[in-house]
Amino acid sequence: MAATTSGPDFVSFQVRDRAASARFYEEVVGLTRLPDSNPAAAVFSAGGTAFAVRDPFPGVDLDAIPQLGAGVGVWFHNEDAAGLHARLVEQGVPIVQEPFEGPFGLQFSFRDPDGYIVTIHSRA
Repeated sequence: MAATTSGPDFVSFQVRDRAASARFYEEVVGLTRLPDSNPAAAVFSAGGTAFAVRDPFPGVDLDAIPQLGAGVGVWFHNEDAAGLHARLVEQGVPIVQEPFEGPFGLQFSFRDPDGYIVTIHSRA
C-alpha cells in the first residue's frame, strides 16, 4: 500500500530580491523569521506551515511570467486583520480586496513586492 501524502507543509514564493522580500514579510506583514539555514531562502514560521521567500529556481525568469502566483491562494491568519490592513495601507502596499466580513472573519488581500496576492483573515 502506498504512503499517504499530506500537506502542504511548506510554501515558498520565488522572488526577485530575497532580502527585500524578507524585510517586507518580517517588518511589514509581521511574520516571524526563523534562523537562516538555507542560503537561497528566508524562512518564516507561519503557524503549522513554514513559508519562505526564495531565489528563483534555475531556468526560471520571473520577469517573463505575466502574473506570479495567478490561480493560487495563499492565506495568513492575523487576529488583528484591521490593524495589519492599516499598516499595509500606511506603507503604500497595494490592497486588491478591501476588508470585509466573510466566513473566515475579517479578510482582505494585498499584493506583495513581486506581485503575489496574499489574503489575510482574522478567524483562527
